[in-house]
Amino acid sequence: MAPEDSPTQASERPLKVLVYSDDRTVRQQVRQALGARPAPELARVEYVEVATEPPVIAQADTGTYDLLILDGEAVPAGGMGICRQLKDEIYKCPPILVLVGRPQDAWLATWSRADGVVSHPLDAVTLVNVAAKLLRRRTTVAPVS
Repeated sequence: MAPEDSPTQASERPLKVLVYSDDRTVRQQVRQALGARPAPELARVEYVEVATEPPVIAQADTGTYDLLILDGEAVPAGGMGICRQLKDEIYKCPPILVLVGRPQDAWLATWSRADGVVSHPLDAVTLVNVAAKLLRRRTTVAPVS
């Protein structure tokens, strides 16, 4: 039995990740970089891809996502504006990773209240590290005091 097929891991709930970009190649790059399991200790990832703003809002509002990845360069609705809106409107909003056009734009992600930032061109290692960190934080249960 392969390690990824062990009974413990097979019974885990998959992590749901929403990927938003108007550019399908960006969505494909994100999926390929993260793969089926971004880190060995994390459950498998189930992706939902969207290319326009209304489904992002509707899907995020369901409360079923573990991570939202929003392309800040998407048009006509950029991921940073959507991020800020979601953080304002959704109670216990899931972590949001924003993809920015260049490293110098990372300060804008602070305004949007993004939990993580990765700049274009996408570096797979950086994307995996940031996404895995946010997913770990989301899946870790806080101790009861």
